[in-house]
Amino acid sequence: MALLEAHRLRVELRTRHGSAAAVRDMSFTLERGDTLGLIGESGCGKSMTALALMGLAPGNAAVSGSLKLDGRQLIGLPDRNWQRVRGARIAMIFQEPMSALNPVHRVGAQIAEPLMLHRRLPRRQARERAIELLDRVGIPDAARRAGSFPHQFSGGQRQRIMIAMALACEPDVLVADEPTTALDATVQQQILALIGELVAERGMALILISHDIGLVARNARRLLVMYGGAVVERGAADELLSRPAHPYTRALLAARPSLAQRLEARRGARLPTIAGAVPGLLNLPPGCPFAGRCPFTQPPCAAEAPPVTALSNTHRFSCFASSPAGDALRPPPLWEDWDGDRRHHQR
Repeated sequence: MALLEAHRLRVELRTRHGSAAAVRDMSFTLERGDTLGLIGESGCGKSMTALALMGLAPGNAAVSGSLKLDGRQLIGLPDRNWQRVRGARIAMIFQEPMSALNPVHRVGAQIAEPLMLHRRLPRRQARERAIELLDRVGIPDAARRAGSFPHQFSGGQRQRIMIAMALACEPDVLVADEPTTALDATVQQQILALIGELVAERGMALILISHDIGLVARNARRLLVMYGGAVVERGAADELLSRPAHPYTRALLAARPSLAQRLEARRGARLPTIAGAVPGLLNLPPGCPFAGRCPFTQPPCAAEAPPVTALSNTHRFSCFASSPAGDALRPPPLWEDWDGDRRHHQR
Protein backbone atom coordinates (compact mmCIF):
# COMPACT_ATOMS: atom_id res chain seq x y z
CA MET A 1 0.00 0.00 0.00
CA ALA A 2 1.36 3.43 -1.00
CA LEU A 3 1.93 6.01 1.70
CA LEU A 4 0.12 8.73 -0.27
CA GLU A 5 -1.97 8.05 -3.35
CA ALA A 6 -3.81 10.61 -5.50
CA HIS A 7 -6.11 9.40 -8.26
CA ARG A 8 -7.84 11.80 -10.66
CA LEU A 9 -7.59 14.58 -8.07
CA ARG A 10 -9.47 17.64 -9.30
CA VAL A 11 -9.83 21.15 -7.90
CA GLU A 12 -12.66 23.19 -9.40
CA LEU A 13 -12.86 26.90 -8.58
CA ARG A 14 -16.30 28.52 -8.58
CA THR A 15 -16.14 32.11 -9.86
CA ARG A 16 -18.73 34.64 -10.94
CA HIS A 17 -17.65 34.01 -14.53
CA GLY A 18 -18.07 30.24 -14.28
CA SER A 19 -16.25 27.17 -13.06
CA ALA A 20 -12.50 26.83 -13.63
CA ALA A 21 -10.48 23.64 -13.20
CA ALA A 22 -7.26 24.64 -11.42
CA VAL A 23 -6.12 21.00 -11.09
CA ARG A 24 -7.33 18.33 -13.53
CA ASP A 25 -7.01 14.59 -13.03
CA MET A 26 -3.82 14.66 -10.95
CA SER A 27 -2.62 11.11 -10.19
CA PHE A 28 0.53 9.88 -8.45
CA THR A 29 1.72 7.55 -5.70
CA LEU A 30 4.31 8.31 -3.07
CA GLU A 31 6.19 5.76 -0.98
CA ARG A 32 8.00 6.41 2.28
CA GLY A 33 11.39 7.96 1.51
CA ASP A 34 10.32 8.86 -2.04
CA THR A 35 10.96 12.29 -3.60
CA LEU A 36 8.58 13.76 -6.18
CA GLY A 37 9.06 17.06 -8.01
CA LEU A 38 6.32 19.21 -9.58
CA ILE A 39 7.55 21.66 -12.22
CA GLY A 40 5.89 24.13 -14.56
CA GLU A 41 5.23 27.81 -15.16
CA SER A 42 3.48 30.03 -12.64
CA GLY A 43 -0.25 29.37 -12.72
CA CYS A 44 0.03 25.76 -13.90
CA GLY A 45 -1.60 24.34 -10.73
CA LYS A 46 1.40 23.38 -8.58
CA SER A 47 0.50 25.37 -5.48
CA MET A 48 -3.21 24.56 -5.78
CA THR A 49 -2.24 20.87 -5.81
CA ALA A 50 -0.23 21.41 -2.62
CA LEU A 51 -3.15 23.15 -0.90
CA ALA A 52 -5.49 20.31 -1.89
CA LEU A 53 -3.03 17.78 -0.39
CA MET A 54 -3.16 19.75 2.87
CA GLY A 55 -6.94 20.16 2.91
CA LEU A 56 -6.42 23.91 2.53
CA ALA A 57 -8.07 24.55 -0.85
CA PRO A 58 -9.83 27.96 -0.91
CA GLY A 59 -13.43 28.30 0.16
CA ASN A 60 -14.69 28.60 -3.43
CA ALA A 61 -13.00 25.31 -4.41
CA ALA A 62 -14.62 21.92 -4.91
CA VAL A 63 -12.10 19.07 -4.48
CA SER A 64 -13.00 15.70 -5.99
CA GLY A 65 -11.31 12.44 -6.93
CA SER A 66 -9.34 10.32 -4.48
CA LEU A 67 -6.57 11.17 -2.03
CA LYS A 68 -5.52 8.39 0.34
CA LEU A 69 -2.99 8.43 3.17
CA ASP A 70 -2.08 4.89 4.24
CA GLY A 71 -5.28 3.75 2.52
CA ARG A 72 -7.50 6.25 4.35
CA GLN A 73 -9.60 8.52 2.13
CA LEU A 74 -8.98 12.21 2.86
CA ILE A 75 -11.33 13.79 0.31
CA GLY A 76 -14.55 14.77 2.03
CA LEU A 77 -13.16 14.72 5.58
CA PRO A 78 -14.67 17.37 7.87
CA ASP A 79 -12.24 20.09 8.91
CA ARG A 80 -11.86 18.73 12.47
CA ASN A 81 -10.57 15.45 10.99
CA TRP A 82 -8.24 17.30 8.61
CA GLN A 83 -6.79 19.13 11.62
CA ARG A 84 -5.64 15.78 13.03
CA VAL A 85 -3.83 14.99 9.77
CA ARG A 86 -2.46 18.43 8.89
CA GLY A 87 0.85 19.05 10.62
CA ALA A 88 0.94 15.58 12.19
CA ARG A 89 0.92 13.29 9.11
CA ILE A 90 1.26 15.79 6.23
CA ALA A 91 3.12 19.08 6.73
CA MET A 92 3.94 21.93 4.40
CA ILE A 93 6.71 24.47 4.00
CA PHE A 94 4.79 27.40 2.56
CA GLN A 95 5.96 29.52 -0.33
CA GLU A 96 6.45 32.85 1.45
CA PRO A 97 7.96 32.86 4.96
CA MET A 98 7.48 36.62 5.24
CA SER A 99 3.70 36.13 5.43
CA ALA A 100 3.35 32.49 6.57
CA LEU A 101 4.68 33.16 10.08
CA ASN A 102 2.38 34.94 12.53
CA PRO A 103 3.99 38.35 13.17
CA VAL A 104 2.51 38.77 16.69
CA HIS A 105 3.69 35.45 18.17
CA ARG A 106 7.22 34.48 19.13
CA VAL A 107 8.75 31.85 16.87
CA GLY A 108 9.32 29.38 19.68
CA ALA A 109 5.61 29.43 20.53
CA GLN A 110 4.70 28.91 16.86
CA ILE A 111 6.91 25.82 16.63
CA ALA A 112 5.68 24.50 19.98
CA GLU A 113 1.99 24.86 19.06
CA PRO A 114 1.72 21.75 16.81
CA LEU A 115 3.63 19.74 19.42
CA MET A 116 1.07 20.65 22.07
CA LEU A 117 -1.83 20.10 19.69
CA HIS A 118 -0.82 16.79 18.09
CA ARG A 119 1.66 15.26 20.55
CA ARG A 120 -0.05 16.57 23.69
CA LEU A 121 3.28 17.77 25.09
CA PRO A 122 3.23 20.07 28.13
CA ARG A 123 4.11 23.69 27.31
CA ARG A 124 7.60 23.51 28.86
CA GLN A 125 8.49 20.27 27.08
CA ALA A 126 7.13 21.63 23.78
CA ARG A 127 9.28 24.75 24.17
CA GLU A 128 12.39 22.65 24.84
CA ARG A 129 11.66 20.64 21.71
CA ALA A 130 11.13 23.87 19.74
CA ILE A 131 14.57 25.08 20.84
CA GLU A 132 16.10 21.76 19.74
CA LEU A 133 14.45 22.14 16.32
CA LEU A 134 15.67 25.73 15.94
CA ASP A 135 19.18 24.57 16.74
CA ARG A 136 18.81 21.65 14.30
CA VAL A 137 17.89 23.95 11.41
CA GLY A 138 20.82 26.23 12.07
CA ILE A 139 19.42 29.16 14.08
CA PRO A 140 22.30 30.40 16.31
CA ASP A 141 21.70 30.89 20.03
CA ALA A 142 18.41 28.99 19.66
CA ALA A 143 17.35 29.21 23.34
CA ARG A 144 17.41 32.99 23.25
CA ARG A 145 16.11 33.45 19.70
CA ALA A 146 13.07 31.27 20.42
CA GLY A 147 11.69 34.32 22.25
CA SER A 148 12.08 36.58 19.19
CA PHE A 149 9.41 37.65 16.72
CA PRO A 150 9.53 36.81 12.98
CA HIS A 151 10.52 40.35 11.93
CA GLN A 152 13.74 39.96 13.94
CA PHE A 153 15.02 37.27 11.54
CA SER A 154 16.35 37.41 7.99
CA GLY A 155 14.46 35.79 5.11
CA GLY A 156 16.72 32.74 5.13
CA GLN A 157 16.31 32.33 8.90
CA ARG A 158 12.52 32.60 8.59
CA GLN A 159 12.59 29.86 5.98
CA ARG A 160 14.56 27.70 8.44
CA ILE A 161 11.98 28.43 11.15
CA MET A 162 9.21 27.29 8.81
CA ILE A 163 11.11 24.07 8.16
CA ALA A 164 11.41 23.52 11.93
CA MET A 165 7.67 24.10 12.32
CA ALA A 166 6.83 21.69 9.48
CA LEU A 167 9.09 18.99 10.90
CA ALA A 168 8.05 19.42 14.54
CA CYS A 169 5.71 16.40 14.61
CA GLU A 170 7.88 14.29 12.28
CA PRO A 171 5.21 14.00 9.53
CA ASP A 172 5.11 11.17 7.02
CA VAL A 173 4.81 13.52 4.03
CA LEU A 174 6.52 16.90 3.63
CA VAL A 175 5.24 19.28 0.94
CA ALA A 176 7.77 22.02 0.09
CA ASP A 177 6.18 24.73 -2.08
CA GLU A 178 8.91 26.95 -3.56
CA PRO A 179 10.94 26.62 -0.34
CA THR A 180 13.78 28.84 -1.61
CA THR A 181 11.80 31.74 -3.11
CA ALA A 182 13.66 35.08 -2.90
CA LEU A 183 16.75 33.49 -1.30
CA ASP A 184 20.22 33.90 -2.75
CA ALA A 185 21.94 30.91 -4.34
CA THR A 186 24.12 30.07 -1.33
CA VAL A 187 21.19 30.07 1.11
CA GLN A 188 19.11 28.08 -1.42
CA GLN A 189 21.69 25.30 -1.41
CA GLN A 190 21.85 25.30 2.39
CA ILE A 191 18.05 25.13 2.74
CA LEU A 192 17.67 22.32 0.20
CA ALA A 193 20.57 20.35 1.68
CA LEU A 194 18.93 20.70 5.10
CA ILE A 195 15.53 19.52 3.80
CA GLY A 196 17.14 16.55 2.02
CA GLU A 197 19.14 15.60 5.10
CA LEU A 198 16.12 15.76 7.42
CA VAL A 199 13.87 13.86 5.00
CA ALA A 200 16.45 11.07 4.67
CA GLU A 201 17.08 11.04 8.42
CA ARG A 202 13.38 10.69 9.29
CA GLY A 203 12.32 8.52 6.33
CA MET A 204 9.73 11.00 5.09
CA ALA A 205 8.30 11.33 1.61
CA LEU A 206 8.97 14.69 -0.05
CA ILE A 207 6.97 16.63 -2.64
CA LEU A 208 9.11 19.49 -3.95
CA ILE A 209 7.31 22.18 -5.96
CA SER A 210 9.16 24.77 -8.02
CA HIS A 211 9.35 26.53 -11.36
CA ASP A 212 13.15 26.13 -11.15
CA ILE A 213 13.83 22.96 -13.15
CA GLY A 214 17.47 22.69 -12.12
CA LEU A 215 16.58 22.95 -8.44
CA VAL A 216 13.99 20.16 -8.67
CA ALA A 217 16.24 17.98 -10.85
CA ARG A 218 18.94 17.98 -8.18
CA ASN A 219 16.57 17.10 -5.36
CA ALA A 220 13.83 14.78 -6.69
CA ARG A 221 13.97 11.28 -8.16
CA ARG A 222 10.65 11.54 -10.06
CA LEU A 223 9.11 14.50 -11.88
CA LEU A 224 5.64 15.60 -12.91
CA VAL A 225 5.48 18.37 -15.54
CA MET A 226 2.29 20.43 -15.16
CA TYR A 227 0.59 22.82 -17.55
CA GLY A 228 -2.90 24.27 -17.33
CA GLY A 229 -3.67 22.26 -14.20
CA ALA A 230 -2.84 18.92 -15.84
CA VAL A 231 0.19 16.62 -15.84
CA VAL A 232 1.50 16.49 -19.41
CA GLU A 233 4.60 14.36 -18.75
CA ARG A 234 5.93 12.20 -15.92
CA GLY A 235 8.95 10.05 -15.31
CA ALA A 236 12.22 9.49 -13.47
CA ALA A 237 14.16 12.76 -13.30
CA ASP A 238 17.21 11.57 -15.22
CA GLU A 239 15.11 9.88 -17.91
CA LEU A 240 12.66 12.74 -18.39
CA LEU A 241 15.30 15.46 -18.50
CA SER A 242 17.63 13.58 -20.82
CA ARG A 243 14.78 12.56 -23.15
CA PRO A 244 11.92 15.08 -22.84
CA ALA A 245 8.98 14.12 -25.05
CA HIS A 246 6.06 16.51 -24.61
CA PRO A 247 6.40 19.75 -26.64
CA TYR A 248 5.80 21.80 -23.49
CA THR A 249 8.56 20.01 -21.56
CA ARG A 250 10.94 20.45 -24.50
CA ALA A 251 10.09 24.14 -24.80
CA LEU A 252 10.40 24.64 -21.04
CA LEU A 253 13.87 23.09 -21.00
CA ALA A 254 14.95 24.98 -24.11
CA ALA A 255 13.91 28.25 -22.45
CA ARG A 256 16.40 27.61 -19.65
CA PRO A 257 19.58 29.21 -20.99
CA SER A 258 22.78 27.24 -21.21
CA LEU A 259 26.15 28.89 -20.50
CA ALA A 260 26.75 29.33 -24.24
CA GLN A 261 23.36 31.00 -24.66
CA ARG A 262 24.08 33.34 -21.76
CA LEU A 263 27.31 34.39 -23.41
CA GLU A 264 25.45 34.94 -26.68
CA ALA A 265 22.85 37.03 -24.82
CA ARG A 266 25.58 39.44 -23.82
CA ARG A 267 26.15 40.06 -27.51
CA GLY A 268 22.47 40.80 -28.13
CA ALA A 269 21.24 37.34 -29.19
CA ARG A 270 17.67 36.46 -28.18
CA LEU A 271 17.11 33.53 -25.83
CA PRO A 272 14.49 30.88 -26.70
CA THR A 273 10.96 31.62 -25.49
CA ILE A 274 7.61 29.84 -25.60
CA ALA A 275 5.31 31.58 -28.05
CA GLY A 276 1.99 33.00 -26.85
CA ALA A 277 0.75 33.35 -23.28
CA VAL A 278 -0.62 30.99 -20.65
CA PRO A 279 -4.42 30.90 -21.14
CA GLY A 280 -6.72 31.71 -18.24
CA LEU A 281 -8.30 28.78 -16.41
CA LEU A 282 -11.70 29.74 -17.85
CA ASN A 283 -10.31 29.64 -21.39
CA LEU A 284 -8.48 26.32 -21.38
CA PRO A 285 -9.26 24.09 -24.37
CA PRO A 286 -11.12 20.87 -23.50
CA GLY A 287 -8.29 18.84 -25.04
CA CYS A 288 -4.58 19.44 -24.51
CA PRO A 289 -4.03 22.58 -22.40
CA PHE A 290 -0.95 23.45 -24.50
CA ALA A 291 -2.93 23.51 -27.77
CA GLY A 292 -2.45 26.78 -29.61
CA ARG A 293 0.95 27.56 -28.12
CA CYS A 294 2.39 24.28 -29.35
CA PRO A 295 4.03 24.32 -32.82
CA PHE A 296 2.74 20.77 -33.36
CA THR A 297 -0.92 21.68 -32.76
CA GLN A 298 -3.30 19.53 -34.81
CA PRO A 299 -7.10 19.86 -35.21
CA PRO A 300 -7.88 17.24 -32.50
CA CYS A 301 -5.55 18.85 -29.93
CA ALA A 302 -7.97 21.51 -28.73
CA ALA A 303 -11.06 19.29 -28.74
CA GLU A 304 -9.98 15.83 -27.56
CA ALA A 305 -7.97 14.53 -24.65
CA PRO A 306 -4.55 13.47 -26.02
CA PRO A 307 -3.54 9.81 -25.75
CA VAL A 308 -0.89 8.74 -23.25
CA THR A 309 2.29 7.42 -24.82
CA ALA A 310 4.62 5.24 -22.73
CA LEU A 311 8.32 5.59 -23.51
CA SER A 312 9.25 3.19 -20.69
CA ASN A 313 7.68 1.64 -17.61
CA THR A 314 8.00 4.98 -15.80
CA HIS A 315 8.18 7.65 -18.51
CA ARG A 316 4.87 8.77 -20.08
CA PHE A 317 3.53 11.85 -21.84
CA SER A 318 0.17 12.96 -23.23
CA CYS A 319 0.32 14.17 -26.82
CA PHE A 320 -1.19 13.46 -30.27
CA ALA A 321 2.28 13.76 -31.81
CA SER A 322 3.81 10.57 -30.42
CA SER A 323 7.36 11.64 -31.28
CA PRO A 324 7.48 15.46 -31.54
CA ALA A 325 10.65 16.71 -33.14
CA GLY A 326 12.14 19.97 -34.28
CA ASP A 327 15.34 21.90 -33.68
CA ALA A 328 13.34 24.88 -32.40
CA LEU A 329 12.25 22.88 -29.36
CA ARG A 330 15.34 20.77 -28.83
CA PRO A 331 16.54 21.51 -25.26
CA PRO A 332 20.20 21.93 -24.41
CA PRO A 333 21.82 18.81 -22.88
CA LEU A 334 21.59 20.03 -19.30
CA TRP A 335 20.89 16.81 -17.42
CA GLU A 336 24.57 15.97 -17.22
CA ASP A 337 25.22 19.35 -15.58
CA TRP A 338 22.34 18.88 -13.10
CA ASP A 339 23.40 15.33 -12.30
CA GLY A 340 26.94 16.50 -11.69
CA ASP A 341 25.65 19.26 -9.44
CA ARG A 342 23.56 16.73 -7.50
CA ARG A 343 26.53 14.45 -6.93
CA HIS A 344 28.60 17.48 -5.87
CA HIS A 345 25.93 18.57 -3.33
CA GLN A 346 25.61 15.02 -1.99
CA ARG A 347 29.33 14.94 -1.28
